Amino acid sequence: MRSHLLNRTTAEDYRRSVTAGVEQVAARFASVERPFSGMDADGLGPVIDAIDLDRPLGDTAAALDELGEVYLRDAVYFHHPRYLAHLNCPVVIPAVVGEAVLSAVNSSLDTWDQSAGGTLIERRLIDWTADRIGLGPAADGVFTSGGTQSNLHALLLAREEAKLRPEEFGRLRILTSECSHFSVQKSAKILGLGPDAVVSVPVDREKRMQTVALAAALERCAAEGAVPMAVVATAGTTDFGSIDPLPEIAALCERHATWMHVDAAYGCGLLASPTRRELLDGIDRADSVTVDYHKSFFQPVSSSAVLVRDRSTLRHATYHAEYLNPERTVRERIPNQVDKSLQTTRRFDALKLWMTLRTMGADGVGQLFDEVCDLAAEGWRLLAADPRYDVVVEPRLSTLVFRYVPDRVRTSADVDRANLYARKALFASGEAVVAGTKVGGGQYLKFTLLNPETTTADIAAVLDLIAGHAEQYLGESLDRAC
Repeated sequence: MRSHLLNRTTAEDYRRSVTAGVEQVAARFASVERPFSGMDADGLGPVIDAIDLDRPLGDTAAALDELGEVYLRDAVYFHHPRYLAHLNCPVVIPAVVGEAVLSAVNSSLDTWDQSAGGTLIERRLIDWTADRIGLGPAADGVFTSGGTQSNLHALLLAREEAKLRPEEFGRLRILTSECSHFSVQKSAKILGLGPDAVVSVPVDREKRMQTVALAAALERCAAEGAVPMAVVATAGTTDFGSIDPLPEIAALCERHATWMHVDAAYGCGLLASPTRRELLDGIDRADSVTVDYHKSFFQPVSSSAVLVRDRSTLRHATYHAEYLNPERTVRERIPNQVDKSLQTTRRFDALKLWMTLRTMGADGVGQLFDEVCDLAAEGWRLLAADPRYDVVVEPRLSTLVFRYVPDRVRTSADVDRANLYARKALFASGEAVVAGTKVGGGQYLKFTLLNPETTTADIAAVLDLIAGHAEQYLGESLDRAC
């Protein structure tokens, strides 16, 4: 079995096996005609269940052939121009090359003696991102597994900076918009806060946090003896791509001495945008920021980071172990990233972004994100002019929320069921993939446009497919005159 270990004696086997895998994936990418095969769990489940994991094939080529049947054939392909569902992006080739390198070398970014140059590359990218945000010379941060972990990390720091004893945590409040990511509520629970810890702040017509309502909520906290531990502003909400008014929120946070966190997991692509950077004005006043490179920087999962204005606050995540990062290493100025992280063993995901920037440059990434934002604007114009659809809000980034509405609406329940059916039927057909959400209690559909290869013709075609499925559900004999 040692023949399967990657080392100097098996380097040629490694080259041959990885090349075979790349060739198989490349062939699949070149031949994919739909974003999904339409396979369901009942069809694929028995095939996978029938594989005896205690009887190995013994050969990488055979395992790759099998993988083609149990995974590659029925994978959901985000690179296809009619994948329009979630915040999943097609990935750039330099990042995929970086993924191959980091997987083979297998550095762990917790201590210097496991990662050396990898540690410095990650730190350089953190500095680069903090500089793009404008956090100042005392800024720092660390790569994470994704936006949920980044938000948790930031809110842990905010909780500790509030300087309350654990028995007083019930007084802590996190204020965030009603359109913010669910990880804010999840983080509050993990951090041991009370059930009323998260205060939902109303949004305006553009789905942005209402600063008047935020000001009132902060005053209410003071009157009730509650402690506003943090305000979480969102720069790119999951459902609408809306960006909260960051300068006004920053001013309120400063007035109330409250930690300001900006969840820019989606909108961080604006940091590289040649034309839209001003949409993030005010983010430089945050105490912490979440960025997801694996959304709008076109990186493979996972690639995220949490940034802080004051590096000293990262001490709240620091623990020392004699076998790993003893306290003396701090005095010796040994750069151990585990001192900043919620994780111990951690992949060198920073390498993917490094390869991307060294190959394409930030402007290259930003131009791709600008393209999908431009596409969303064109898609909004299509939807606004199409009498079959109701579109919720004009996009700031690359998300469109809408629903099919018949000429003569029977009941709101009928419309809801028609839209749910259309989404499921479209997915089952494999011709396109769209997402869904609720707005005002009603069922809506969602395009999340992150593929520059998608065109307005693709959007128009998918809208026709949705309408066809919805009309089929409502009945071919639907009397539109009733």
